Amino acid sequence: MAQNKRAFIFDMDGTIVDNMAFHSKSWMTFFKRRGKDIDAEEFFLRTAGRQGKEIMRAYLGDDLPDAENLELNLEKESVYRELYEPHRKTVAGFDDLIAQAKLRGVALAVATAAPNANIEFTLDGLDLRRHFDAVVGAADVARGKPNPDVFLLAAERCGAAPENCIVFEDAPLGVEAARRAGMRAVVLTTTLPAAAFAEFDNVIHIASDFSELTIDELFAA
Repeated sequence: MAQNKRAFIFDMDGTIVDNMAFHSKSWMTFFKRRGKDIDAEEFFLRTAGRQGKEIMRAYLGDDLPDAENLELNLEKESVYRELYEPHRKTVAGFDDLIAQAKLRGVALAVATAAPNANIEFTLDGLDLRRHFDAVVGAADVARGKPNPDVFLLAAERCGAAPENCIVFEDAPLGVEAARRAGMRAVVLTTTLPAAAFAEFDNVIHIASDFSELTIDELFAA
């Protein structure tokens, strides 16, 4: 049963690390090799927060066999890691915010559509996993965002009720998933401008990075 504990739940790609341009570039490279020219902005709005297997079927067909889907995803993710590795770092202010949260007894979780290999690449590559009470990824839930599953499972593993959780996101599909989970959201404009989130009533703050945020202000919102 959920307790009155407060929790911060972070999307990973585009939120903890400013890497969505590299994800988009790797997808564009992957699909171009298969004769598909895709608009990067439209692709992001349509797919950010969805699992790789869902994206593959959206563009290559619903009848794509599971084994082939997995193989293609592994190929795409290897392109991404090769492109992004030299640039891997956290968004400004992130390390300070989570340090202050830990001191205040706020539980910390990651809730991402990324597969385990990319979670390891980011969290372990930056020595971040030790800070989190829960890490939930694509392997833990059947559906990607905007379904709320990944956020609800993260809250459950932290022992926090949805109304006591604040989600940090960079994508409209992620903010919608937080809304469906009954959670407030903070938007990081690492990928899209603030105007892209105007329709959401669960957004309590929009910031360019974490250095602008304080824990008291966030929970008071």
